[in-house]
Amino acid sequence: MDASLVDTLTAWRRHLHAHPGLSLHEGETAGFVVEKLKQLGVEDIVEGIGGHGVVATLRRDGNRSVGLRADMDALPIEEATKDLPWRSRNAGVMHACGHDGHTVALLGAAALLQDDPDWSGTVHLVFQPAEEGAGGAKSMIKDGLFQRFPMERIFGWHNWPGLPAGTIAVHDGPVMAAGARFDIHFDGHGGHAALPHLTRDPVIAAGHAIVAVQSVVSRNLDPVAGGGVISVTKMEAGTAMNQVPASAILRGTARWLRQEDGDIIESALQRIVHGIGATFDVAGQLEFRRIIPPTINHAAEAELAAAAAIAGGDLRRDIPPAMTGEDFSCFLNEVPGAFVWIGNGPTDGGRELHSPHYDFNDAILPRASGYLVEVAKRALVAG
Repeated sequence: MDASLVDTLTAWRRHLHAHPGLSLHEGETAGFVVEKLKQLGVEDIVEGIGGHGVVATLRRDGNRSVGLRADMDALPIEEATKDLPWRSRNAGVMHACGHDGHTVALLGAAALLQDDPDWSGTVHLVFQPAEEGAGGAKSMIKDGLFQRFPMERIFGWHNWPGLPAGTIAVHDGPVMAAGARFDIHFDGHGGHAALPHLTRDPVIAAGHAIVAVQSVVSRNLDPVAGGGVISVTKMEAGTAMNQVPASAILRGTARWLRQEDGDIIESALQRIVHGIGATFDVAGQLEFRRIIPPTINHAAEAELAAAAAIAGGDLRRDIPPAMTGEDFSCFLNEVPGAFVWIGNGPTDGGRELHSPHYDFNDAILPRASGYLVEVAKRALVAG
């Protein structure tokens, strides 16, 4: 990648960082993407796919096709990097996960593909909205993404703080976890705290449930083949110090790496809620909402991703999956593909994902754009 394109991409990335858009509110970002695609000479652009999604298509002779995806949305986090000239100008909103870099890397891939004569076929550039828990991938699929823009394979990536800058990690099988949210309701009978025998206390039931939930992963999931985590993150009960409340609610998240473990976790939570409810004579109810499936690479596409990675630099294949989630998994449930991590460099100063101190490392933009081009070219000729 020549220096002028590097400078251009860096400027674009910093512009997006300064002007973030929350999930479902990425209109300005989508408009920026369309403007820059047109500047690069891309003519086939469709807007409004599944919300603010954009799909740009590059075509040359050939009947093979591939998709490349980037996510565009930011997070509801107040940025703490006050010394950055390109810090967020939108109060309470920042690109704390690097989606600004993902978006610009795909624009960079468009620029490189436009100037590269050594490929044929169709490349769909998928700029996805609402990845951060707002169902952007599902919305694009529902809006006919794979029918309107047929692709044999799809590839995506995420920057990864702590992994050396530019190093690409490719996983065999699971990459990131499935995600679910749950509410546990206990309804009893409220009354005076000095007369507890006249009440049916939902708080005691909730307390026992918090402890019991911690046994679900350790005593229900295979400790070698699988992996999971359940966290109770909120408890809501009571309004007065001298009253046993009538109800208590626990809220939290569950994550798992194998498709089948979601059913195991939900069933175990149901048993706990109903059993504890019966034990303490309160009504127990579980609401379990599956948000995204696990991100699981397809075997052939993981090999393509690894070959593309090693062609341009360092490759790691020994890094375990993460329990964080990624809705690229929804695309992988529709067509074969692979999702990789590209190192963002050290986490000094709190540059972890979803941290108010995070900033994308612009130095990895050439590596990310180059990888996307290489994996697309290999996919277009692969068997």
